[in-house]
Amino acid sequence: MAKQEDLFKNVVSHAKEYGYIFPSSEIYDGLSAVYDYAQNGVELKKNIREYWWKSMVQMHENIVGLDAAILMHPTTWKASGHVDAFNDPLIDNKDSKKRYRADVLIEDYAEKLFQKAEKEIEKAAARFGDSFDREQYTTTNPRVMEYLAKNREILERMGRSLGSGDLEDVKALIEELEIADPDTGSRNWTEVRQFNLMFGTKLGASADSAMDLYLRPETAQGIFVNFLNVQKSGRMKIPFGIAQTGKAFRNEIVARQFIFRMREFEQMEMQFFVKPGEEMKWYEYWKTTRLNWHLSLGLGRENYRFHDHEKLAHYANAAADIEFNFPFGFKELEGIHSRTDFDLKAHEEFSGKKMQYFDTEENKNYTPYVVETSVGLDRMFLAVFSNSLKEETLEDGSTRTVLQLPSVLAPTKAAVLPLVKKDGLPEIARSIIEDLKWDFNMAYDEKDAVGRRYRRQDALGTPFCITVDHQTLEDQTVTIRHRDSMKQDRVAISDLKNIIESEVSMKNWLLKAKV
Repeated sequence: MAKQEDLFKNVVSHAKEYGYIFPSSEIYDGLSAVYDYAQNGVELKKNIREYWWKSMVQMHENIVGLDAAILMHPTTWKASGHVDAFNDPLIDNKDSKKRYRADVLIEDYAEKLFQKAEKEIEKAAARFGDSFDREQYTTTNPRVMEYLAKNREILERMGRSLGSGDLEDVKALIEELEIADPDTGSRNWTEVRQFNLMFGTKLGASADSAMDLYLRPETAQGIFVNFLNVQKSGRMKIPFGIAQTGKAFRNEIVARQFIFRMREFEQMEMQFFVKPGEEMKWYEYWKTTRLNWHLSLGLGRENYRFHDHEKLAHYANAAADIEFNFPFGFKELEGIHSRTDFDLKAHEEFSGKKMQYFDTEENKNYTPYVVETSVGLDRMFLAVFSNSLKEETLEDGSTRTVLQLPSVLAPTKAAVLPLVKKDGLPEIARSIIEDLKWDFNMAYDEKDAVGRRYRRQDALGTPFCITVDHQTLEDQTVTIRHRDSMKQDRVAISDLKNIIESEVSMKNWLLKAKV
């Protein structure tokens, strides 16, 4: 646990030191759970968004994009259920005066049981080697079975209690499990109560006539209210999808873990409209497709797992999370939900406007069902960044800090380094940048010894360093160094574009998602 905490502190520190993420309004002591993306962070974030958009929209003929407004008519949120049901179950510790989400306290306890089972399985796997049968051991070892059964029992009970609104039983479960305040160890808890997460604002020139509005807590509703506009103007046929990226706002009382849970965040969502009765087929399709997209980035298959929801939202008939192994454990990265026809029917009821699709093949109207994929862009940023930050011991015993970002996402693709600041080398380096910057984000670095510059670019996550030396004057070749392997090759300046392109091309990376 201490090692994980140290890793997480390193992630936060590195993000600030190398221009990825700054605390917002820091000169005024900041604002809790609000962050600014710095010069390198904004590039990494943009690249993640583009990687998602290209795979979701450009590579699918039947998926189109949308950019709906943040402010929407307030009845939107009544129809969607957010006014009545968008709540978190909160509990206060009377001694520490700290507030927690009751469901998160319980989930963290259950996760510890799961991790205990995993440790038992890992020890057995190391003991038995190639002959180890994981499934058989998991279903026959009494200790592992006990841990996993207890894990399921806790989550199922919590799901039932939250689903029925039995907050007394949620508190009872916390007390029975003897869950303590993570910071102080106190078990002196208040009752559990619900807290609505939407930010309120007003629209209008005067206080008397102003309309009460909400900052949108999700981007999905902008898609649903525009369903027929997109379908008719684009002549879309079922099945088809509408994708959107954008800001959402939630008044998180328990905002923590850096950019994992923030009050202002960005979502990348796609709502896929299908025939009623076909939703489960598409639900399974998008679970597989989205996991393959994540795996294409090479962050390690072992760092992902599916988690099926015990408690379903009011609009869903099936839901699963793709969880990622963050420095603080497995947590939700992306949700795949079968939302049924709840949203379109609700908006039809509250607006009085028809929200049905006319199927020309079946010659009838019906309300489509919806399968949703929703990934948090900020969480995706944290997954990529935290997984990529490494401390390596080299052959000579020295160490280096390297940010091994997937090169397709790296903010800067290559840095050009003149060996010395004279003899015409800086001029050649600048000319290389002038040529390549049309295709790639480039950097120029002439300060300090070349070795130190290499280390700086390693820590920044730059995949390539191109060194211009005196041989370049003779034969127009340069040394290109690869960040991850530190291998150095002598290549012609004219070949640089193709070498970099082959490594950072979105096409080459996204093809892995189709395997």
